[in-house]
Amino acid sequence: MRRPVVRGIQAALATTALGVAVGAVLPTPQASAAVGAATGYATRNGGTTGGAGGQTVRATTGTQIHAALCNRASSSTPITIEVEGTINHGNTSKVSGASCNTADDRIELKEISNVTIVGVGSGAIFDQLGIHLRDASNIIIQNVTVRNVKKSGSPTSNGGDAIGMESTVRNVWVDHATLEASGGEDQGFDGLFDMKDNTQYVTLSYSILRNSGRGGLVGSSESDLSNSYLTFHHNRYENIDSRTPLLRGGTAHMYDNHYVGLAKSGINSRAGAHAKVENNYFEDAKDVLGTFYTDALGYWQVSGNIYDNVSWSAPGTENHPAGPNPVSNTSVSIPYAYSLDAASCVPEIVRQTAGANTGLKVSNGSCTPQSPTPTPTGSSPSPTPTGSTPSPTPTQTAPGGPNLSLGAGADGSSKADGTSYGNVRDGNLSTWWSPAGSTGDISIKWGSATRVSRVVIREASGAVGYVRSWQLVNYDTGAVLATGTGAGPISFAPTSLSKITFRILTSTGTPRVAEFETYAG
Repeated sequence: MRRPVVRGIQAALATTALGVAVGAVLPTPQASAAVGAATGYATRNGGTTGGAGGQTVRATTGTQIHAALCNRASSSTPITIEVEGTINHGNTSKVSGASCNTADDRIELKEISNVTIVGVGSGAIFDQLGIHLRDASNIIIQNVTVRNVKKSGSPTSNGGDAIGMESTVRNVWVDHATLEASGGEDQGFDGLFDMKDNTQYVTLSYSILRNSGRGGLVGSSESDLSNSYLTFHHNRYENIDSRTPLLRGGTAHMYDNHYVGLAKSGINSRAGAHAKVENNYFEDAKDVLGTFYTDALGYWQVSGNIYDNVSWSAPGTENHPAGPNPVSNTSVSIPYAYSLDAASCVPEIVRQTAGANTGLKVSNGSCTPQSPTPTPTGSSPSPTPTGSTPSPTPTQTAPGGPNLSLGAGADGSSKADGTSYGNVRDGNLSTWWSPAGSTGDISIKWGSATRVSRVVIREASGAVGYVRSWQLVNYDTGAVLATGTGAGPISFAPTSLSKITFRILTSTGTPRVAEFETYAG
């Protein structure tokens, strides 16, 4: 059963030659007001920089957004539109001009390019009003909330999609957005993030999608297979029936997302689609990956995911779940650099970073949120560093070298029935050690002194967040190397030792340590 749905300075207004009030133009030159740089597939095909290098305009109504687009010298003149306040049907009207093609019932980015829309100040809320991209390229949408967009009932907008893209759309980065509905199709809502009719090179990052029957559609039918090169990372999908997303054809990369409360199905790869699905956390959900509602099969490559209270239906006609023990049935090559957070910390890092009005924080690639660095004035966002190495799953090599725990010994203060000390060094997140009570020690040991400066503690599915306060101890000398709360990565001064101990001082339940990884650097 579905969970219940829960419900800088103020710019003076100027009047344009069109007779429509628009936000005052700030002094030029201006860099893009978008913070950070695009990630994922949005970095390919020439990259995604939005309105970088163009004028910056403030808008507090939908009409002002349209007027800012229409007031440009051409449909490709770069512009950044800073939005503050609530945009709704009452303040959004069509504006005409040679550089735009707008409509009354939605924010229309049609037949245009090089645009950034970013929420500022007290925030930007698009209330019952969707954002529609059509024949558009190089678009950034950041730090906005889009809510309760309907395709039936009143008022309607954008076919019921919060953000919808169609008809030759290229290079779009949607970041730190909150997209939400208040029900499913029966209540008049459609998709939160839809792409169809030749939409490519799109990244959705650090966003929340919730309280909807449909998360997102890629391809309008089994014959619409022209949509591809899509990245979804550090997003939270919550209280959604299905389509997270529904992927028809094309290639998609899903990593470090938190999927919770999926009532019917999750990532639906079909009609020859290829999905790379890694280091995601699936929680309290059903059929989170597979091919569903069709016999037109899709494919997936899986690694590092955690399945926490996930149920799987039996396979049959038009129902091909990847579980209960998902394995890869294809290989997907990713052409860009990216850093992986461990799946065990995904719920917490996503909680701290995803959605509008969260400070545009991002992960540092080691499960820790950090404030972003603004793009330098007058320059385009820097590209993703070439050759960056993803953070490891338990059997991979980390930037600091191999996981030294693999092949080492292990012991501890106590172990619960059915658990083993050796489970923390076997590279398998589905096995673990638990102490006999709520506290205890677990150690990694070597036959000779070994240099260590970094540890990663990974909790097992169903027990993420149980470890609270801890100490990391040099067992040889008794020296405390580090203290803290919560499992995850731990860095300290490089130390040569033959045994290192993770001491759990407090917990919220019986801890389950799946992996105790150690690295030299």
